[in-house]
Formats: sequence, C-alpha cells, structure tokens
Amino acid sequence: MHRISKLSLTIATVGIAVALVGCSSAGSTAAPTPGSTVAIDVSAAAPVEASFEDNVLTTKDVMIKITDVKTIPVGEEGNEYGKEPVIAFWYDTTNVSGKETNPMTAWLFVFEAYQDNDPNAENKLGVGSLPDAAFLDSQTNKIKKGGTVANAVAYELSDTTTPVKLVASTILQDEIGSMTFELK
Repeated sequence: MHRISKLSLTIATVGIAVALVGCSSAGSTAAPTPGSTVAIDVSAAAPVEASFEDNVLTTKDVMIKITDVKTIPVGEEGNEYGKEPVIAFWYDTTNVSGKETNPMTAWLFVFEAYQDNDPNAENKLGVGSLPDAAFLDSQTNKIKKGGTVANAVAYELSDTTTPVKLVASTILQDEIGSMTFELK
C-alpha cells in the first residue's frame, strides 16, 4: 500500500512539473519597454456587441443605417399595388464580416415591426411590396466585405395613428434593441 502511494505521488509530481514547464515556455513574455512595439492578436479581440440605437443597427456581421422613414397611403408612389397604407424604411447595409449577405435578407433576418393597437394580442406587421423601384434589381445583390448597398422595405399598417415599434433581434429572438416611429 505504501508503494502505491509513493508511485502516485511520483506520477503527480512529474505531471505538475511538465505542466509548469509548458506554461512557462508558452506564456513567458517580457514586459514591453517604453517606446517598444507590441504585437496584438486582433483575432482574439472581443466580438462587437450588437446594438440598435439612433437609427443604426450594429452586429458582428452587418451595420444597417436607416436613412429615411415614410408613411405611404394606398395608391401613392411606393404603394401603388397595396391594399393597406405602409410604413417604409430606406436603409444602407454594410457588410462588416465578409459573411455572405444582401440588403434584403440582412434586414429581414434581424427586424420585425409591431403596432400596439390590440389590447389582447401582439400585432406583428407583415412585409409589404418594395416601396422604391430603384432597388428592384439590387435588393438581393451580394455585398462585398466593407461594401455598402442601399435598399428599402415596407410594412403594412393596421391603422395610420398607432406608432410602429421596430425591433431588432438575434436569430434566437434575443432583443438587440428597438425604436418607435410616429406615423406622419
């Protein structure tokens, strides 16, 4: 029994010594001196925390900046074929990470719009027709890393007085942030 304890102690001591040698050689760095250059591994930097404020959504993959918001009645330019008035958002999408994306899917994966005009149920607004024909051919263009592409999206309103709350969420439905837009 004494022999087993001595053997276990020897194995443990050797294991600790090997671990300490590994730590000291891998983690030994000299303190930087004033005026010296130090390399920093940016790949190990903390990821960008997602936010949505002041009309700008920022995530690790994209930045979406809302550039204009309009309410468009039925029959007006941008809502010629709709049966309901819409709230339309014009925006610029920048590809931050290089992950494949386009302005339409970048918006639709993150944003949902609501009008709180039902006391009993959540009123999520449906996406309407493209409110600006200028983006008909570019709304699905792949955005290069660092590139920015403009687009527009519309949501069908259930009334023309209740403000619209635009909510940005992750795929797992964790809210990033929200903004409320008054209808004009």
